[in-house]
Formats: sequence, C-alpha cells, structure tokens
Amino acid sequence: MSESEKLTIALSKGRIFKETLPLLAYAGIEPVDDPETSRKLILDTNQPDVKLVIIRASDVPTYVQYGAADLGVAGKDVLMEHGGEGLYEPLDLRIARCKLMVAGREPRPGQAQRLRIATKYVNSTRRYFADQGQQVEVIKLYGSMELAPLVGLSDLIVDVVDTGNTLKANGLKPLEKIADISSRLVVNKASMKRKHARVRAFIDQLAEAVRKQQEEAA
Repeated sequence: MSESEKLTIALSKGRIFKETLPLLAYAGIEPVDDPETSRKLILDTNQPDVKLVIIRASDVPTYVQYGAADLGVAGKDVLMEHGGEGLYEPLDLRIARCKLMVAGREPRPGQAQRLRIATKYVNSTRRYFADQGQQVEVIKLYGSMELAPLVGLSDLIVDVVDTGNTLKANGLKPLEKIADISSRLVVNKASMKRKHARVRAFIDQLAEAVRKQQEEAA
C-alpha cells in the first residue's frame, strides 16, 4: 500500500469523538478498539489504510498542521485559538455545538476600569476585546473558570457554554456571545495535495453524512 493511500485522522476523546463516530461510519470507517477503554493512542480501524490518533482536543490542529495527521476534527473554539495556520477547514460537521461566551455577574463591571478576564482562550479573548477597543488583563486558567469571579481572581470569564447550567449554579450569567462553536474537519495542506483523491473522497463522504444527519434531525 502506497503512502498516498494511507490516512491518519486526529480525534479527541469525549463528546466530539462520540458525535464523530456516526459520520465516520457513514464513510465506512469504524475503530476496531473502543477509545474509551483502550490504552492505545493509535487505533486501528476496519480499513487497513486508516488510523485514528487519539490526542488532547487542543492538540488536534497542531498534529494536523505539522503533518503528524492528515486530517482531524476540532472545535471551532480550538481552531480560533490556534489560528488555523497550515490548515484547510473544508467542512463544518455541525456537531458538538455550543457558544463561546463572555460570562460573569450582572451588571457587567464598568468600562472605565481595566477588566481582568479568566480563560483558557487567551488569543480569542484578546482579539474580541481589542475589536471593541478595550484593553483587558487576561489570566490563563485551565479549568473551573466559574470559580475565578467568585474568589475575586477576575471580573469576567470567557468559556464555552452549552446549557449554561454550570454558570447558573455558580451565580453567573452569559453576557456576550463571541462565536457560535461547532466541530470542523481540518486537513493538512500538504496532504490535500499529495493525497488529493483520497482526501477529497473522504471529505465528500463526510459532507453527505452531515447532510443526511441534518435532514433526519429536521
């Protein structure tokens, strides 16, 4: 089997993986091992020329950018933070939907003071507030964003919001929407050239799967 026929797809565990599986199955690709129980980081599939690499969600764009994977599935929030360098983003898979939001207590702190924002989305947060002509101090956190305003670490947070239940439980509210988020298929630019027919066929199959899924949901 030539290298031009092999495909490596980068995925992350959790919601995105679970919601990607039916789309992959439509394209005839199913993992041999269960990623939730297997300790393997490279999973074989029912197609000998297709491998799945299981990595952190935030690492998916980097693996695809540098060619360690030909394709990957990543949330738009991760891609916005990464910047999308070296990647094509040919398809919105319309799964794992949520919103990237500014959240905090109401009313929002006055514009005169320099706000402190806690987030793991440092680049996206700086861009958003810069576009508003507002200077902010961004504090990078990796988890439990909701705690930051409660203990006085920050005035606001920027995080992905699905149901909003965690915010509500901690006395916070979504205040401003930065972006609608869903998972996207990303492709390494060199792979798109070297394996064009194989990659294009895979994109078309996924696009058809997304279309059918949307029709069934309607």
